[in-house]
Amino acid sequence: MLNEHEQKEVISLVKKTKDLIFREMEAAKVTVKGAADYVTNVDFAVQEFLKKELDVLFPDIRMIAEEKENKNLSPDASYWILDPIDGTTNLIHHYGLSAVALALYEHGEITFGAVYNPFHEELFYASRGNGAFLNGEKIHVNNQIGLVDAVVSYGSAPYEKDRADKLFPLFYRIFKSVADFRRTGSAELDLCYVACGRQHAFIEQNLKPWDYAAGSLILTEAGGVISDWEGKTLPYLRNSDIAASTKTIAEHVIKMLQG
Repeated sequence: MLNEHEQKEVISLVKKTKDLIFREMEAAKVTVKGAADYVTNVDFAVQEFLKKELDVLFPDIRMIAEEKENKNLSPDASYWILDPIDGTTNLIHHYGLSAVALALYEHGEITFGAVYNPFHEELFYASRGNGAFLNGEKIHVNNQIGLVDAVVSYGSAPYEKDRADKLFPLFYRIFKSVADFRRTGSAELDLCYVACGRQHAFIEQNLKPWDYAAGSLILTEAGGVISDWEGKTLPYLRNSDIAASTKTIAEHVIKMLQG
């Protein structure tokens, strides 16, 4: 687990990506990986920068990242889990809801997480057992809201549109039971928004580890709960369906997801 000095060093590195992101965005090079699935020069630049700097500080910790091959992972090892840009489609369209998400996985659990949105200058971070913070101020989920008043964010699985026939009827049923829906296009930011009380639940299927690792710790350290759609513990080294919420509505969310 990172000590306080090491945490500050890592947070500083994450914040240094801002100038890199803004500079690389001027080149606007986009590659299509699949249906509605993009990667930009910004993704590669951020990933290369953080990998290089983290390798110097922590040479024994391997990186798992979106834009690289990830093989032979051991649940007993330690890894950095990085999404260089979570919300790439948002980035391409200058939507302002994209973030650098970095987590530290150690022996089966996430012990540190940072999610940084340079467009809003918001840095969410947490270390296990020490609470969650937004720009240095402690944050907590809003447990005063019941299901009928809840704002729920969701991911529509844009890369797998064959899921839509089953997902959207489910979203419709949930929408009728809550106050309103949100769709940000960044899972890591959605988890942080639940953590700081802007939203009260977040649901999405088949998220990759870098889509939820950092935000999951920030959420739980802020008093929220997160699991897969069956209420089971997250795997962290493989894809998972994500159900995140305040404790007050967690049971209702899982029941609705199970139909």
